[in-house]
Amino acid sequence: MYNIHLYSYVPKIDLVNSDFIIAAHYYGAWKKGAALVHQGFPEIYEYPERTPLIGYYDEENPEMADWEFKWALEHGINCFIHCWYRKKDNLDHTVTVNDLRCGHALHEAMFHSRYGSQMKFAIMFEAQNRWAATNKRDMIENLMPFWMENYFERENYLKIDNKPVLFVYDAQNQLRDSFETPRAQAETFDQCREIARRNGFSGMIFAIEYGRNDMKPIEEYKLRGYDFSFSYSWGWNMPLRPTQQEVIDHQMYQHMIRKEYDPEYFVSTASCSWDPWPRLKSMPDIYGTAKTQAQWRLQPDQWRKLLGKIRAWAESLPPDSYGRKLIMIDNWNEWDEGHYVSPSYEFGFKYLEAIREELTWRDNLPDYRLPQQLGTNSVNHSWKEPDLAKYCTRKMIDDCETS
Repeated sequence: MYNIHLYSYVPKIDLVNSDFIIAAHYYGAWKKGAALVHQGFPEIYEYPERTPLIGYYDEENPEMADWEFKWALEHGINCFIHCWYRKKDNLDHTVTVNDLRCGHALHEAMFHSRYGSQMKFAIMFEAQNRWAATNKRDMIENLMPFWMENYFERENYLKIDNKPVLFVYDAQNQLRDSFETPRAQAETFDQCREIARRNGFSGMIFAIEYGRNDMKPIEEYKLRGYDFSFSYSWGWNMPLRPTQQEVIDHQMYQHMIRKEYDPEYFVSTASCSWDPWPRLKSMPDIYGTAKTQAQWRLQPDQWRKLLGKIRAWAESLPPDSYGRKLIMIDNWNEWDEGHYVSPSYEFGFKYLEAIREELTWRDNLPDYRLPQQLGTNSVNHSWKEPDLAKYCTRKMIDDCETS
């Protein structure tokens, strides 16, 4: 029976139902050469435990996307929020696919996949200093036409109450500083909402990323026209080597202070881990403080415990609030930044199993067979194959140290 192909493609998806939109942040940087500012999979050569269970992969391959959709949808993740970047020189110009950084995960993979229509998606506009932000004219004349045609008008783009949701990451305030006043930004957002109405929607929703303890900026975000706030990650403000309980307590404290401040303005995020050491060599300007940052990973049983608390928090919010409808997962595939729930060599499907157990109706039967077992096509033609022998050696050493 050797070399017999049992399947010619990814098996059909057995969907699980949930009371929530469960949206995982998605960092599409795993096409060779696409990341531009870091190396991709070579950064985890020395961290073989982080190897994807499928092995290294060409993210632009639609078949690879279908494997991800299958794993996510069978465990409750029903939306991917893609980090969306435009190159610096594209500001004030017409946007094309060639002007994007890491646009392949959508334009090459998802949009040409067999199962992509079953997965909702959204974009998070990364207005970082390294990439282009926008301004009033550019947003109306360049960004909105591109977003409308390529994303919002797709049936599976994330919409709440018939309004496309645009997530915004502006931690360096590049977008904020592009507008003269908060009111000027709010007026631009209102023009975007009107464009959405003219295209058959009921408006548009803007969400701003903010993960700090200080709630003072929230009032300004409201003045700037943002409809709710969320956190991409809870990777900060903890002891250098926190215990599992300290990690859970820290995240739930963040949720508590937000609910007390305004129960209708925040959406939850569950973070499984944070350890950006592999990025240190490629991006020392950003990750130079990794040595003094908290590095942690919730074990699968503690991750499940956190998810139960997150669900209870969401269910305690007002019925019509965004936080009652949407739960975010940090993160699907930040392999080298050290936070991912996608199946890995070290943890298999355990993080996804916990999501299914805690956040869904559990009314399906997930398929845990890998493409290696089913004889389907290879999804890696670009990367050096992972040296899993390193992981086995490392794991045996770790087991000895903890026994």
